[in-house]
Amino acid sequence: MKEDMETYKYHDHKDKLLKRLRRMEGQVRGVHRMIEEDRYCVDVLYQLAAIKAATNKIGLELIEDHTRGCVARAVKEKDDDGESQIQELMEVFRTFAK
Repeated sequence: MKEDMETYKYHDHKDKLLKRLRRMEGQVRGVHRMIEEDRYCVDVLYQLAAIKAATNKIGLELIEDHTRGCVARAVKEKDDDGESQIQELMEVFRTFAK
């Protein structure tokens, strides 16, 4: 069930998410610079691990928002779309777990 952007649960803390994404962009630029400067492998790997952790944290927040918003609403309303929302959520979990 696709809704207009104003009703998405993450809208309540959109600024926080965008701030995290900007920080992550800076980390990616930093890794790019580290590679250009031939920095020590382990230092680069630690930065990549930090980027991965940041990505996972943002993703998990969005999964929770989607579950508590879109999925919960569809199930609560006994909407025909409830099952498809659950299926869609499970696909996201499968993709996220790869």
